[in-house]
Amino acid sequence: MVDLKGQYQSIKEQINTSISQVLDTSTFINGPEVHAFQKELEDYLDVKHVIPCANGTDALQIAMMGLGLKPGDEVITADFTFAATVEVIALLQLTPVLVDVEPDTFNIDPKAIENAITNKTKAIVPVHLFGQCANMDAIMEVARKHDIFVIEDNAQAIGADCAFNGKKQKAGSIGHISATSFFPSKNLGAYGDGGAIFTNDDDLAHIIRGVVNHGMYRRYYHDVVGVNSRLDSIQAAVLRAKLPRLDEYNGKRRLAALKYSQALKGQEDIVVPILSDCCLARDSDCSCHVFHQYTLRILNGKRDALAEHLNEKEIPCGVYYPIPLHSQKAYKDERYNEENFPVTNQLVKEVISLPMHTELDDEQISYITDTIIGFVKG
Repeated sequence: MVDLKGQYQSIKEQINTSISQVLDTSTFINGPEVHAFQKELEDYLDVKHVIPCANGTDALQIAMMGLGLKPGDEVITADFTFAATVEVIALLQLTPVLVDVEPDTFNIDPKAIENAITNKTKAIVPVHLFGQCANMDAIMEVARKHDIFVIEDNAQAIGADCAFNGKKQKAGSIGHISATSFFPSKNLGAYGDGGAIFTNDDDLAHIIRGVVNHGMYRRYYHDVVGVNSRLDSIQAAVLRAKLPRLDEYNGKRRLAALKYSQALKGQEDIVVPILSDCCLARDSDCSCHVFHQYTLRILNGKRDALAEHLNEKEIPCGVYYPIPLHSQKAYKDERYNEENFPVTNQLVKEVISLPMHTELDDEQISYITDTIIGFVKG
């Protein structure tokens, strides 16, 4: 699904030099590389504060801790996403409220958010799923109307542009606070775990900096309840080498996605990714989608057979996600009714993701798409 080795070969000299410098200085925790990466990412995203941490799941949890959410507070998020988003809500003894998504973008439905709000609702967590921005104009309007927080889950969409108030802003720079992951397969991936929290709120950033470091602002003085969650210097060095190439990497993903769609569009039983309204140009210049995943819908019950066929042809593929969160054993709740999740319940039967990375070439794309077309026509 990804070719990290191929990507490494193209930046091998810089990566090796950067890691060697960390080894030579032995500043493995909170070293100069971490602070430099923090500043460079702030400049790239045009946000006031980036607080690095150990992984993307921690980033979400710490964001909620920083907002002072209390047990029993309701947090609305999408039913169709990875479990980490709801996992941290449950870990903090908050009440997860799962809602349906839009059928075209797979992102959380703002109308469903509005319908789910109660007097206990304290936050919304939109997930920019598969690399495409959620409708932040509508989501922020709902949040303002009801005076609730917005926590952007930006783990899959770093570098994407969101349409907001008639202009473009980087995903993760719009909500009250945002979280991202630097897991190796992400668009900006480390060579191990890593994550970060973004915010433009000075007071909130101060709280978060204490939370990530055992609640300390001064060594051995614990002012808030915290956790131990830090980005190590070696991972920061890798991310510093990759960050200047992020727009290039995302452009390569968009171009590969365009080629996939051009080959597969119009084929019976295949629905190619549909870009949100903020992307008026349906071409590789569209920046609201950075294609962390390239995800098709396969109609008429043919998805599982296609997956089996691709595996036989040694073509990697993935189903993200096969079970809705509201049906997962850990998160089942009598509050949920199946009729409230028609889109999610349909998507889990239809979605399939194809290989997507910076090293895809035309020969690979042609082989993959020809194999898929041969199957659906067969």
